[in-house]
Amino acid sequence: MTTTTTTTPARDQTNRLTMTRTGSKMIADYWEDLFVARENGKKIVWYNGGALNPMFQAAGLAWCHGEAFAARLAAQQLEGPAQLAGAEYGYNSELCSYSRTHLGCAVLTVQGSDDPQTGVVGLHDRVDLASKLPSPDFFVNNYAGCSTGQQWDEVSFRIFGKDLPIFNISHPFLWGNKPDAGYLRGEEWDSASQYVRGQLVELIDFMETQTGEPFDYDKLNESMTYIKRAAELRQEGLELCKAKPAPATFWDWIACIAPINFLPGDQALVDYFQGVKDEIQHRVDNGISGIENEKYRLYFDGIMNWNKLGFLSRRFAEHGAAVLAGRYIQNAFWQEPQLIDTSDPLLGMAQHYLLCPTNHGSKTLDYLTLKDTADYDIDGLVFHATRTCRAFTGPQRLLAKSARDNLGVPSIFFEGDVADASFYKDEILESRLVAMLEAIDVARERGDHKVAGSGAEVAWPS
Repeated sequence: MTTTTTTTPARDQTNRLTMTRTGSKMIADYWEDLFVARENGKKIVWYNGGALNPMFQAAGLAWCHGEAFAARLAAQQLEGPAQLAGAEYGYNSELCSYSRTHLGCAVLTVQGSDDPQTGVVGLHDRVDLASKLPSPDFFVNNYAGCSTGQQWDEVSFRIFGKDLPIFNISHPFLWGNKPDAGYLRGEEWDSASQYVRGQLVELIDFMETQTGEPFDYDKLNESMTYIKRAAELRQEGLELCKAKPAPATFWDWIACIAPINFLPGDQALVDYFQGVKDEIQHRVDNGISGIENEKYRLYFDGIMNWNKLGFLSRRFAEHGAAVLAGRYIQNAFWQEPQLIDTSDPLLGMAQHYLLCPTNHGSKTLDYLTLKDTADYDIDGLVFHATRTCRAFTGPQRLLAKSARDNLGVPSIFFEGDVADASFYKDEILESRLVAMLEAIDVARERGDHKVAGSGAEVAWPS
């Protein structure tokens, strides 16, 4: 269960994008549609990992992304009932809090709510949202780079009595160590891409069996055309945030993750990201900053602590720290739209699934982190050591050392979690953040300039 012990930050000095409200409504509408999908005659698939939603959209399905629902519960401070259900079912608190939150929802879905005063549901008075997911007709797993994620839907399959069909997609880990390896190139990249593409073809056969209908390739091409355009606009908006002062921050882009990750590929998605980019361009043109009095430019590595999204955005802003970039937003979620051939999108889709930030060896992660640190003129790196996500946390010490050795950029670490606020301690982040910012001030006074921002190119590590 979640406990909250944080103090209230000072006056809010953030200047969040107004388009966030539009995105929030789109997300809320999506979930409300899912809750009544079966009544509207649709079959429902539960899935985790990479964004398979365009394939489900083309197959006429409704879809539930387990991580996304867990994040939504945490962002609304409503994760407690699901985590309690998962704990009573036997899931340890050290298990990925995304998975145990969603698995707790599965327990609640199987149990039902005909008698809300009995069983685990009766132990908490805020179960409504956590217990609203409609039961699935089948499962699909599309997880790369995380052993927990790869077993997640298999565990859900067991919760539902091993009676529902399940399809698992396997993703080779991209070590990046062969002589011809590089980001988006090399024999390892090419062979892995084709391997995953072949499984997507098998998934289409599987879905045709489940739906009893032929797969609509034209609808897939159409959906991916919209998603590619939305992804391009998103990348263009991210590029604009290299400006000084930064017109928007990491926290604004965190709010944009749900739309690009699992909402339908349609004109509304394109319009949303066009609106985001236009608002950012307006700020650049008029010198409007994403926070008051920008003094520092920071990089945030780690999956978002969804319980603390607003809190953390205010905490950094009160110190004049504009958080601008991070592995979670720069290097995930259709981040390489040029790979997508909208007339035959399966290969580009497979490649994006392989590009999960936890599916790279240290060479690639080092290259991407250093590049973003230099491109955004970063003063310091903040590593969110996500307690229950070892896949994301594992390489962080290597990345911190590389940033210091190669670019002269300092780092701090703080522990938290993706959907369990009990692991976060505000006083630890505050003391370490203040110490790093003071060290940056001292370095500036001494003229000890970092390499980042000097225009130096970041090369693929030898």
